[in-house]
Formats: sequence, structure tokens, C-alpha cells
Amino acid sequence: MYLIRSIIRPEKVNEVLSELLSAGFPAVTKMDVYGRGKQKGIRIGDVTYDEIPKEMLLMVVKDEDKDDAIKIIMKYARTGANGNYGDGKIFVSPVEEAYTISTKTKEL
Repeated sequence: MYLIRSIIRPEKVNEVLSELLSAGFPAVTKMDVYGRGKQKGIRIGDVTYDEIPKEMLLMVVKDEDKDDAIKIIMKYARTGANGNYGDGKIFVSPVEEAYTISTKTKEL
């Protein structure tokens, strides 16, 4: 299993979630987050915004589904034909174990 953490623009969240659901990925955790990437924030006039609002999507997928989930996020979180700075980032980590609390069962 893999944990996929994607940080994307807020205006792209509904589209990404809809496409993930359509592709058979219903289980996603969504969080409001703030931060900055390589662009070091946004400067508008004399004001610099270094805490830019984003959304973080967390999902655990089976090994064989990892690439499909990443492709969906990449396709629908991207802005413009060639993408733009601030479109986001995807982080993938292995998950060693997972448990369902209500049933006390270990997930495979």
C-alpha cells in the first residue's frame, strides 16, 4: 500500500475528487493547508504573501493502483496546457500497516 499526499490549488479540488471517485478511489481525506513552494510566495505590489492557501488530499491505495491515482491527480490538478507554478506537489510513501478501528481488522 502507498500513502499519496497531494497539495493542490483549492479551485482544482472538486474536479480532482470527482475524477478520483469516478475511477474507484472513494476514500480521501482533505485538509486546508497553507505554505509556499519554490516560488517563495507571491508578491503583489509592496505586499508579499508567503502563506498561500492550498488543499492537501491524503489517500492510501493498493500497490497496483498507485500509478492510476497519481495520473488522475496530475491530470486534473494541473492548470493550463503546460501547467503553472503553484499547481502543487505529490508525495508518495509506503504504508507498512493499516487497521480499521471499528472492526479491529488489519488491512492488506
